[in-house]
This record gives sequence, structure tokens and C-alpha cells, in this order.
Amino acid sequence: MKRDMYYVFILGTAGSGKTTLTKNLQDYLLDQEMDTAVINLDPAVEHLPYTPDFDVRDYVDAYEVMQNYHLGPNSSLIASIDLILTKASEIKSEIDQIEANYVLVDTPGQIELFAYRDTGRLISQLIRGNNKALGLFLLDSFLAKEARSFISLLLLSSSIKFRLDLPIINILNKIDLLTEKELEQILAWGDNAENLIDELGRLDEYSLELVNLLIESLSYNLIPMSSEEGKGFNELYAEIQRVIAGGEDYLTEESNPKL
Repeated sequence: MKRDMYYVFILGTAGSGKTTLTKNLQDYLLDQEMDTAVINLDPAVEHLPYTPDFDVRDYVDAYEVMQNYHLGPNSSLIASIDLILTKASEIKSEIDQIEANYVLVDTPGQIELFAYRDTGRLISQLIRGNNKALGLFLLDSFLAKEARSFISLLLLSSSIKFRLDLPIINILNKIDLLTEKELEQILAWGDNAENLIDELGRLDEYSLELVNLLIESLSYNLIPMSSEEGKGFNELYAEIQRVIAGGEDYLTEESNPKL
């Protein structure tokens, strides 16, 4: 009998640190004796810091698509994402061979190509099947330190949650690039809408309501993380457990030989 598996989709804008977080989260989970697998869904990535258990480039490679169809970089990415579905049967068959407590899914660098095209939604459903799944949305700290950009990132997170039909955990990533004052300010925005409204200045009634709803939707405090410094992984793991596993650790075969 195949074990239950939890799928964790790593999402965020280009440069937000998705691949690095994928690698370091895998290392963290393995240290916790959680059997962990990784899926690479980016057909254009050149180098990976981890060895994927499934690599979409084995089926669709953006650089080969660019050469074969005489496309530019952006067009080849779009075509590659759409071509993934033509390999759905083979991809599903290979992914079904993966067995792990947690399966981390490293998504394409250009989030709009994955989240806002039907292919992205369909391939995410294909991958996770009937298993529990969630998304980690990475807010780039460089962008988030400006109030209006912070709001824009939360809107993007909410939009992706709706598009992919996944519970989302918001992560303030790369906090090692922030000063202590900048970090405190961002966390204060995420903790209380009034702090953010004060920073934004005069807003119309609709914008005020939107800001309040976005901050309320965070539910729990924004999780500050630094993959480079190894910060925030305990807090992230606890939140993953709360969202996806009801707060209880998933026992590995190593820790429970009856599984």
C-alpha cells in the first residue's frame, strides 16, 4: 500500500529564492528523518543545487524548444510550459513511482507562466493527485520593504492561491539582505493593517478594505526566513504541519517499521 504523501509547491517571483529554499528545505526535512523527494518543474533552469527525483527537462527543455522552433527566450518558455501537458501520461507514470513523506515541487522561475496558464494549474493537479498539498509563496525581501510592493506581493499570493486551489504559507525570504529596522517594519505591516495603512498614507475606502482583508488573510504571522543563514526553518516546518498534517508529524518508515 502506497504511503500518504504531502506535496509542497515552492512559488514566487523570479529571483525570490525558490530553488535555494527547495534545496535547504530538503536538507532540513532529511535532518528531521523525513523521507523527502524533489521535483523540478522548470524547463529553463540551467543548474540545480539538488538532484531531482523527477526533472521536467527530461521531457521538455526550453533551450531545445527555442532552437527547434526558432523562438525567442520568452516564447520558448511559454511553449515549453504548454508542451509539458503533451507528456502528461509519461510524466504521471514517472511521478507515481516516487514515494516520500514530503515531495517538494520547485516551480518555474517565471511565476506568471506557471500560475496563470491552464497548463500550470493542470500539471499541479496531475502531480499531487489526491494527496494533500500546499504552496509556499516567497516574498522577495528586497521588494517587500516598500509598502506598495508588499501589498502587491500579497495580492499575487492571494491570486495564486485562487488559481491553483492550494492553501498558501507566505514566507518573507532572504531576510539576511534586510537591516534589522527594515525587517521589524515589514513584520509590523504583516501583524497589523493599521501599521501598513499609516505607511501607505491616504487611501480610498476600497483600498482601505483591501489592505485590511489582505493582512487578515495572513492568519498567522509572516514567516521570516534566510536560506543562507538557516533561519526560519523550524517555524516553517511547524506551519506546514499545522496546515497540511493537522499539527502531527508524519512518521517515517525508519521511525515506525510498521508503516
